[in-house]
Amino acid sequence: MKQFANGFVNNRVLKLNVGFLLGAGAGHHHEIGFDAPAVRVADDVDLLYVRGQLRLSRTGEGVLAQGDLHIGLETECYRCLDVVHQDVLVVIEELFAYPDPNGSEFSITEDGTLDLTPLIRAEALIADDQGVLCRDLCAGLCPQCGANFNHEPDHAHEAPIDPRMAKLQELLK
Repeated sequence: MKQFANGFVNNRVLKLNVGFLLGAGAGHHHEIGFDAPAVRVADDVDLLYVRGQLRLSRTGEGVLAQGDLHIGLETECYRCLDVVHQDVLVVIEELFAYPDPNGSEFSITEDGTLDLTPLIRAEALIADDQGVLCRDLCAGLCPQCGANFNHEPDHAHEAPIDPRMAKLQELLK
């Protein structure tokens, strides 16, 4: 597979030629395996990898794609903003229509191409939106200066004085 200067392979690895299944008729199926390195699915979604097996079955309405794909996401911890690599299992069960007079994104083109990109993009965005912790006991960020308590466990500030209590503080001195 050709890798580009940005480190990603072309998202054409998610476009499958299923013309042979369309010609074979209903009831035929084909297994396909994925093991792609870093893929730029869309301008807003980059995956570290796509791995797994798909079963493509010809039906009267089109091609049914079923299987489990593991996708690698690079996201950030929602407490401390450290980078987190996450393995997400995407269970695929989608009917790609053929022919499709409406031209939906889950259809097969006239040249027999089934494009998994919109489906995988949607699943990646859903998984990324759920939030993840870098570790179970993530300490988070300092609310005053933004220091990461995971990297600086001894980080401390003098407790801020409530302005309403400032005069009382002067009496202690």
